[in-house]
Amino acid sequence: MNLKGKTIVLGITGGIAAYKMPNVAHALVKLGADVHVLMTQNATEFITPLVFETLTNRRCIVDTFDRNFQYDVAHVSLANAADLMLIAPATANVIAKMAHGIADDMLSTTVLATKAPILLAPAMNTGMWTAAVTQQNVQTLKARGVHFAGPEAGFLACGDTGAGRMSEPETIVRAIVSLLCPKRDFAGLRVLVTAGATRERLDPVRYMTNDSSGKMGFALAEAAKNRGAQVTVIAGSTTAPVPDGIDIRRVESTQDLFDAVTTTAPDMDVVIQAAAPADYRFAVMYPQKHKKAHDGQPLVVELVENPDIAAAVGAAKKPGQVLVGFAAETENLLQNAHRKLESKHLDLIVLNDVSQPGAGFNVDTNIATLITPDSQTEYPLRTKKQLAEDILDAVLDIRKQKKA
Repeated sequence: MNLKGKTIVLGITGGIAAYKMPNVAHALVKLGADVHVLMTQNATEFITPLVFETLTNRRCIVDTFDRNFQYDVAHVSLANAADLMLIAPATANVIAKMAHGIADDMLSTTVLATKAPILLAPAMNTGMWTAAVTQQNVQTLKARGVHFAGPEAGFLACGDTGAGRMSEPETIVRAIVSLLCPKRDFAGLRVLVTAGATRERLDPVRYMTNDSSGKMGFALAEAAKNRGAQVTVIAGSTTAPVPDGIDIRRVESTQDLFDAVTTTAPDMDVVIQAAAPADYRFAVMYPQKHKKAHDGQPLVVELVENPDIAAAVGAAKKPGQVLVGFAAETENLLQNAHRKLESKHLDLIVLNDVSQPGAGFNVDTNIATLITPDSQTEYPLRTKKQLAEDILDAVLDIRKQKKA
């Protein structure tokens, strides 16, 4: 990654996540970017301008009427000089001001004046993020072409747990690099990604499922799209937000997923099966809610095996097609992963030990081993977005080997 020759205007607003922003500024400088920092007055209550002046070797601007600033009309000069403008943390207040064209300080006037791409990294309480007016403002900005990194879900400074946590600095920096120096190494490729969990119904009220959130699948879909691929997502039940610009088809049961994948996969260059389909379904699905007998006796249900999606796709594999599977394991990790790799004719399997903290379902991170018939590479704890890039890099290596 190289941002040499790129000018980035970094706008910092008054949120507790401002403490992470020196890491972003430092990373951008290390990549060669010319970084200029604007702060709102409230942001200076969380972190001092001197920190950013030391990291960027540039004067940090807070006051629109700062007479010591070198440009004649500072907000216009910076707006014109910017190759990209990042606002992080992007509070509900600044998002609302941007959506309605309010320009009442140095940061908001520069935003209004710039023609450069704008990237927001939202950070706020879950209630504020999910509020209807905030979501309406976000959609307004997205419709105007404003880009978003996050927010993520997790533990918040206010003590709540939920969506609204600002993305980590490395994720924000990756988003900047993707916008300014996009990889297009998947251009022309058709990529199918499955995501989320399937549901097997006992009756119209109850169902059997698993903890898959769809985060890994959506990270892969977004990364492939950003690298130029034509991406199709087939997803079951998910709790993760759907990336912008993704063609998504919803299914419920494993049979639904089987039908959708087996009819779509033959037209794809790459098939990445990140969904977690249920291995079994109820032998009988009751058409009405099954009532308790109130006789103290256990309810005994019979489970039957679901069709094996990965095996079916592997059996119909086209020449040159790359198939990627996932193995979420708790014991005999390598043995189980290699067996699945071979039996389902996969080119790559992503092994997760879901018993490890920070790996598996409903978290933003993962720990993985990427296994091919000829190699095995371990990846320590990283974000799922980082791992998605690693997986796509491995897919490209496999494609090159197939062509050799």
